[in-house]
Amino acid sequence: MAGNDLDLLGDSAMPASGGRHRSKHRRPPTRRRGRSLLPLLIVLIMLGGMVGGVWYGGSRVMAALTGTPDYAGNGSGTVAVEINSGDSATAIAGTLLNKGVVKSIKAFVAAARADPRSLTLQPGAYKLHKQMKASLALALLLDPASRLQAVVTIPEGFSVVQTVARIAARTGLPLAQVQAAARDTARLGLPAYAKGGLEGFLYPATYDIEPGTSARAVLQMMVAKFNAVAASSKLEQRAAAVGLSPYEVLVVASLVQEEGLVVTDMPMIARVIHNRIVAGTPLGIDAAIFYGLGRTGGQLSAADLNKDTPYNTRKVKGLPPTPIDSPGADAVSAALAPTPGDWLYYVLKDKQGHQFFTDSYQAFVDQKAKSIKEGVFK
Repeated sequence: MAGNDLDLLGDSAMPASGGRHRSKHRRPPTRRRGRSLLPLLIVLIMLGGMVGGVWYGGSRVMAALTGTPDYAGNGSGTVAVEINSGDSATAIAGTLLNKGVVKSIKAFVAAARADPRSLTLQPGAYKLHKQMKASLALALLLDPASRLQAVVTIPEGFSVVQTVARIAARTGLPLAQVQAAARDTARLGLPAYAKGGLEGFLYPATYDIEPGTSARAVLQMMVAKFNAVAASSKLEQRAAAVGLSPYEVLVVASLVQEEGLVVTDMPMIARVIHNRIVAGTPLGIDAAIFYGLGRTGGQLSAADLNKDTPYNTRKVKGLPPTPIDSPGADAVSAALAPTPGDWLYYVLKDKQGHQFFTDSYQAFVDQKAKSIKEGVFK
């Protein structure tokens, strides 16, 4: 019976019937058994290899899905990493992963959860290493010595409120600390003609802030930059030539900064402001009204235009009581050297930001209608 079982497995071409007669023509069963087992062994070996490969590959996939891939050491080389204000542990981990610092998001998040100090992470730029153990990367982010210089850019036309917020966001200094330093104006190095007012004196420029720099020191740096630029332009000496005090020049420059979208228009806008002051006509500059309302833009309602604030240049004649922003060098130059002319009005005439200037109210109205029709105004 054993011989018949092996035949069925080993040679399917033989007839299924024949009994004793067939047995005379068969080879010895022992030799036949060895050859018949060989294909089976080969198949079993192949199946075993396939199963082993699937198990090995599957185990690696499962490890990647369920494990916590992490590097083992301190890493090597250096890489700069920027942590933004409001970043979560997962967001920071994603940044580190993209920079090649950590091996997985999960490893860093786990390290952050295990260390309560991670809640005190400050925004800014840090120097880390490639392929670091996640917990060591976190330790470097918590080490003030790892911080790189913070680069703070203050655009022309930023107000004190906007500048203070930008400083806090870029340096990691608490906003409350920067606000407190901004209120303590007596310690910031302001010129005497500022009379303690900070608006207009935080000069717009790019500043490199070293780690550990205090909020007061940052503001002092910006005021010092203003003082240097004002001295080089001889602001105090030249103000009298345009019939203004140095402080009034800065107020005019701040208005010009907001109104002048094209640098070449700025001296003409300054002239319109001067002409309106002389004529006793309200300036009608909406940027000042927004400033008085504590807003930076949008639409002015009838109620807004009727509010009694010293910055309502639709109702109040003359200059606002303070600058409304920090003007740049071009705006200050325009305020000190307005282009000669009799203009009293200006309005946008094209989408590139150029203004149309005139001394005729009707010409102003006509150009405004034309600009509206052409889609110049948004």
